[in-house]
This record gives sequence, C-alpha cells and structure tokens, in this order.
Amino acid sequence: MKVLNLRCTHGHLFEGWFGSEVDFADQSARGLIECPMCADKTVTRMPSAPRLNLSNARDAHGAESVTPPVGTVPSVAPPRANEATLQATFLAAIREVLAKTEDVGDRFPEEARRIHHGEVPARGIRGVATPEERAELADEGIEVAPLPLPASWKGSAH
Repeated sequence: MKVLNLRCTHGHLFEGWFGSEVDFADQSARGLIECPMCADKTVTRMPSAPRLNLSNARDAHGAESVTPPVGTVPSVAPPRANEATLQATFLAAIREVLAKTEDVGDRFPEEARRIHHGEVPARGIRGVATPEERAELADEGIEVAPLPLPASWKGSAH
C-alpha cells in the first residue's frame, strides 16, 4: 500500500492510498482522484520522503543528534498548521451538517416552505436549489445557506 501526499490546483493538501505507483498514475489519468475539499480532479503528487527514525541517533559525545545522518533525505514539511486546522475544521463541520440533516434532494424549496409555514415539524434539511429558488426563498423570509460539497459527499455522511 502506498500513501501519497496530494494537492489540488486550489492548494488543498490531502493523502491518497493506492496499491502501487502504477495504480496512482492510472487513476489520475482516468480522472478518478478528486480533492475531498473542493472536488477538483486536477491532483498532483507532492514530494515525500520515507520516515526517518532518528530516536537512537547520537553524536560522538552521547548527545542526541539534531541533524539527520549524511545521505538521508529530509522529510517534506507538513501543511502549515493553520491550513491543516482550517481543513480539519471545515471537514468536521460538513460531517456534522450531513449527520444532523435530512437530504430532501430536489424537493428542498418545497420542503423548506412546508417547514416555514408549520405544515410539517421543523427539522434540519439539505438538498438542491437553484440560485433563483434560493432567492425566492429569501424573499419569503426563509433563510437558506448554500453548502458546496464535493460530488463524492452528496447524499452520505462519511
């Protein structure tokens, strides 16, 4: 199993797990890999290095060495902490919304109106609405918020 560091054209960093380098190249060529943040299918492989276990590395005086031995490759820096935190927070929020709402699909505008007018019990819903339908709902005083999801996330709570 190969774990590769990947990045989409929008700069989102994520991992991909593949059976081999050939599997990655094949899936990439067929457009099967997409960013979990934005669904971008233009994904590039980031450089990576094997993990170096330096816990036993000591200098001549017995002190721990702070530099890797000659000939080793330094590891690639992980995403900046604030980027990684932002991505993790975004994904957690999306998972929570998906877990706590009912997917009503194309019936979203109709169901939102029924809830607003008290015809059915209030509950969290999500679904599909055109920009025009969202504008009509807003004109009626019904608050809606677009939630862009990658195609692979629609209809399921990962």
